[in-house]
Amino acid sequence: MLDRELTFTRFDAMCEKYPDKPAVIYLGKRFSYSQLRDLSERFAGSLVDMGVKKGDRVMIYISNCVQWFITFLAVQKIGAVIVPVSPIYTSFEIEYMINDSGAKTIICQDTNFCYVKEVVDRTGLERAIVTNLVDLLPFWKRMLGLLFDKVPRGRVDRNARVFSFRSLLKHRPFNARVELDPREDLAYILYTGGTTGFPKGVPGNHLGMTSYVNDVTEDVAGDHLKEGEDVYIAVNPLFHIMALGLSMSLGLNKGNAILLMPVPQVDAILETIQRYGVRWFLGVPALYRMILENDRLERYDLSSLRYCYCGGDVLPLEVFNRWEARFGIPIYQVYGSTEAGHVTYSRINRKPKPGSIGMPLKSRECIVVDPETLYPVPRGESGELLVTSPYTIKQYWNKPEETERAYVRIHEKIYYRMGDFVRQDEDGELAYVERSADIIKHKAYRVSASEVEAVLQDHPTVIGACVVGVPDQKVGERIKAIVVLKEDARGVGGAELLKWCRDRLASYKVPSYIEFRDMLPKSKVGKLLRREIRDEERRRMDE
Repeated sequence: MLDRELTFTRFDAMCEKYPDKPAVIYLGKRFSYSQLRDLSERFAGSLVDMGVKKGDRVMIYISNCVQWFITFLAVQKIGAVIVPVSPIYTSFEIEYMINDSGAKTIICQDTNFCYVKEVVDRTGLERAIVTNLVDLLPFWKRMLGLLFDKVPRGRVDRNARVFSFRSLLKHRPFNARVELDPREDLAYILYTGGTTGFPKGVPGNHLGMTSYVNDVTEDVAGDHLKEGEDVYIAVNPLFHIMALGLSMSLGLNKGNAILLMPVPQVDAILETIQRYGVRWFLGVPALYRMILENDRLERYDLSSLRYCYCGGDVLPLEVFNRWEARFGIPIYQVYGSTEAGHVTYSRINRKPKPGSIGMPLKSRECIVVDPETLYPVPRGESGELLVTSPYTIKQYWNKPEETERAYVRIHEKIYYRMGDFVRQDEDGELAYVERSADIIKHKAYRVSASEVEAVLQDHPTVIGACVVGVPDQKVGERIKAIVVLKEDARGVGGAELLKWCRDRLASYKVPSYIEFRDMLPKSKVGKLLRREIRDEERRRMDE
């Protein structure tokens, strides 16, 4: 059965079964399953009339809003490929991703259209479809938001290649069936940090996505999830594989309502949980801490919450204990990566162990190995986590060298090297130990140290850079850059280099501070010893 499933198959079934039930509730506006399908099919018809075909890449460059789901479902329906990216990426970043993915269509917001306009002549873009966060809300809500300056707006230059999202929803619905092979045809290309300084595209087929979505729906949530009755709040950005996967698993694939939040504003989240009786919640460690430290927390009734998951990073024990003491329910862990999809989950029928990242999903095979020999380590010992699945694509998009670094063949199976070090206990549960020195977890984002270093080294006065994560209770790790300047550099300080980074990197990748040194530690063959710098910073913290 799995070999024939597509990412939207179960959604269509839920539309037939629960046509009038809310699928998405966004800023108070309810979109039923029948409405969401109709809007997505109308948008699909517009894309087809524009010339978007099976296999074409369509970039989604917007924040959480109902248009995100409409676009996702429409693109999947016509057999095209979504390329979701962060709406705060700069023109420097999206130019590379547009060219690398080959995207000819982009859906953007009016607030980031300026970046699209800046790169359009340097890319293969043929059309831009522009929307605003409140485009599909009732007229009176849109006017109130604009009147009280609550809705960010941007300037859009209209021409023959720029279209309004709202206008395209007037098209006749696209009801044709496109023949797709769930294993061979791509569903998405997601981008993650690159070890050579360029983001890596991760292609995913329909089968890879439905495999873990089914695992979460059937084996993790199981009977705890009430089909057609449950409520899930979607706070995390949908361009992230964790948030999109859970929205399908707990929401659209089970006839349930998704409360979609455009931004993670704590009081709005708490008010929404109280108002709609939310039972399922996914957050990151920083968000859980912000909720616990909110001085208005007592005003909200959060008794409906039953199943709270934490992703993006390992939850600090202190937050884990405070949450259980305050609400009487645990926080479960979810763990994965862009390359491997969802990998492990805490099981609802047992209390989560502190530091645990859960049990592997049925469709994922995990082994813990010595990173040098790739031989399995004994149970209970620390090693690098490797993951494989018979359903996933095991290569990067147009990156054979990166593929060779990240994937290894062991006994006729190809495993992805997660770069995280874990221990596996006798029950098969995995506990997090530490991550690769190249990966920094800042506000639950995975930031590639190499990518930030490459941007710094592009500055004409910089000859060397090392970027590390410095532990921080509130954001996980702060990004610190250590820089070596050319001997003849004059008048270059941290402020200039930080502006250089802000112009080229999304805000969450920009270093918090910069330190200047005369040299960086390197191995005998000239390789940067980033781990030495990281360990040095941690020793400073302990002093």
